[in-house]
Amino acid sequence: MRCALIIPAWLPEEIFSSRTAPSQVNYWQPLGTLYVGACLLEAGHDVKLFNGAFLTHEEILRRVAAFKPEVAGIYSTAFGWPGAQKTAADVKRMAPGIFVCAGGPYPIAVQDRCLANGGAPLDAVVTGEAEYTLVEMLDRIARGRGLEGVPGVAFRRGGRIIRNPPRPLIEDLDALPFPARALLEGAERYLPPPATYRRAPVATLITSRGCDRRCLFCFQIDRARQAGRRGVRLRSVENVLQEIELCLAQGYREIKFLDDSFAADYDRAIQLCQAIRARRLDFTWFASACANQVDKPLLAAMREAGCWAVLIGAESGVQKNLNTLRKACTLGQISQAVRAAKDAGLQVSAPFVFGIPGETFADGLKTIEFALALDPDFANFHCLTPFPGTDLHDRCAEYGQRSADLGDYTYQGAAFAPHTLTCEEIQQLRQLAFRRFYSRPSFLLRRLRQVRSVREIRAAALGLKSLFWLWAGKRLFYRGKSEAAIPPG
Repeated sequence: MRCALIIPAWLPEEIFSSRTAPSQVNYWQPLGTLYVGACLLEAGHDVKLFNGAFLTHEEILRRVAAFKPEVAGIYSTAFGWPGAQKTAADVKRMAPGIFVCAGGPYPIAVQDRCLANGGAPLDAVVTGEAEYTLVEMLDRIARGRGLEGVPGVAFRRGGRIIRNPPRPLIEDLDALPFPARALLEGAERYLPPPATYRRAPVATLITSRGCDRRCLFCFQIDRARQAGRRGVRLRSVENVLQEIELCLAQGYREIKFLDDSFAADYDRAIQLCQAIRARRLDFTWFASACANQVDKPLLAAMREAGCWAVLIGAESGVQKNLNTLRKACTLGQISQAVRAAKDAGLQVSAPFVFGIPGETFADGLKTIEFALALDPDFANFHCLTPFPGTDLHDRCAEYGQRSADLGDYTYQGAAFAPHTLTCEEIQQLRQLAFRRFYSRPSFLLRRLRQVRSVREIRAAALGLKSLFWLWAGKRLFYRGKSEAAIPPG
């Protein structure tokens, strides 16, 4: 069957301030969609990907019309749900006989409510493990059979909505085909923010799925943490190496490992680094790790294997706020991890969040001071966001109130305000944090010393432009939306 995989159109200015978007926007390869595409291709289907990061809504419709698919699968986050609904409606209007389904983090979290709440254009929603679910769905559709009993699907039958049982998690990740990166048009366009990569083109890759943490703000499909090793499903080192070698053969020169924590299994992380070095694989890479899961030997092994930077989730400079987030680490461990990474020769990126339940404005100022003392190479300052499917979302009334506007659910919009802060105060803290961190003479001098190429000159110029607006712009990040609480559910 002909299957169109669609990421609805979006613009950076819908997420970031138009003044700072060029230095912040991130065009990751859509790894989940590419895994689904690979499984559909392996099953013999004709697949095309239409990515709204680079296509307008009208261009997507034109290309879909030319392809004439029998099935359309639309990806959606919480932020992207209104666009996904519009895309589904227009695709259905253009080709009434097409089967339209939706998947992605938002449909997985809210499931059959996507069909009930303005979801008339949709025929079905994939509620998890889409690689196998969509293949089984297409097999049923091709044979003219219904979707009854297909695990991981909610669908319409007449005037009723049927929710099938969940699909068991994929335990053997090695059994999945590698993501179908050949579906991408112009792989060179998929780049992180300008200062956050060394080489291009850049591929994304996961060596594991899931997390053994229970952070208040994180959505995991395995919410009971029952699958795999304490909730983490691991690929074998050999399987990961094969994909790395394929990426290099396809011309990629840098890889962003998107695991929740690259070091979730310490010994395996060491083995992977040693194997990359033993095979003399020439690429630069970036990974994320929890502060209490790394040490000097591991970070040194990462550096020796070509890693140039590591993201260490700091989140807050106040221990009680880390405890509220259930980070299971201390300020001391965060400081120690950052020092160890720097000693190993790695650059460090550290994200922080404002709007933690119980956080005061004074706490926010302490977090800014902690960020300055920590002195990572890069810092980001987000809004704590109550994504559907997280404990923060489910217990929101206990902690504060959340926005009724899904456009706020981006880490940039203040979608949640605790009882102790307003949305505007959260954005004030963000702007102050960015100003103070990136205006320091020590930081600016360090960045100037790192400029060695035309790309780095451009990244520095974009950064300076953003810095100007951080000082010149008033209420730069505030969207001016209502703080009224969204109805439960």
